[in-house]
Formats: sequence, C-alpha cells, structure tokens
Amino acid sequence: MLRITVRELASEQRWILQGRLTSHTVDGLLSCWRSAGNQPGAPKRVVDLNDVVVIDKKGEEVLLSMIVDGVDFVADGVYTKHLLTSLRERTANPRGTE
Repeated sequence: MLRITVRELASEQRWILQGRLTSHTVDGLLSCWRSAGNQPGAPKRVVDLNDVVVIDKKGEEVLLSMIVDGVDFVADGVYTKHLLTSLRERTANPRGTE
C-alpha cells in the first residue's frame, strides 16, 4: 500500500509518500503525478520519501522519472539517500561512460 498526500503551498507542491513504492502501487502514483504536472503554472514539486519503507525496481523507475522532471526530494534514510544519489548519477551519465 502507498499513501499519497499532496500539500499545496504558495511556493511548492509537497508530495508525501508513505508505505511501499512497488510495482503494485506505482500506477496510482504515476497517474496523480502526470495529472499534477500538466497543470499550467504548477509550482515546484518536492517529494518526501521519509516514510517510504520499500522501493523495488518499478519504484526506482518512477523516482528516476521524477528526477528527470526536476523534482526535489526529502529523504532521511541512508538507503534512500544512496538510491537517489545513484539514480541522479544514472541521469547524468545515462550510457555508463565517464
């Protein structure tokens, strides 16, 4: 299960994700994400991953897509921070060349 809470602030749209970011839950997140991104004049989006307990390969693909969209992340967990760093490196170096 994945709980998605979106808080609209003047300067940002904060997405708070709680639970499991897996192949069983990413479709709902992607649907909401695409709908919010299509709004004219949408504010900067921030995704809070502090309460995400599991991220599988499909979840990683969604995070990678969000990185490409220019999202900012909030993450306190060591694994999640490492994963985000790895995904950012993948977008900066998509073919694995240095």
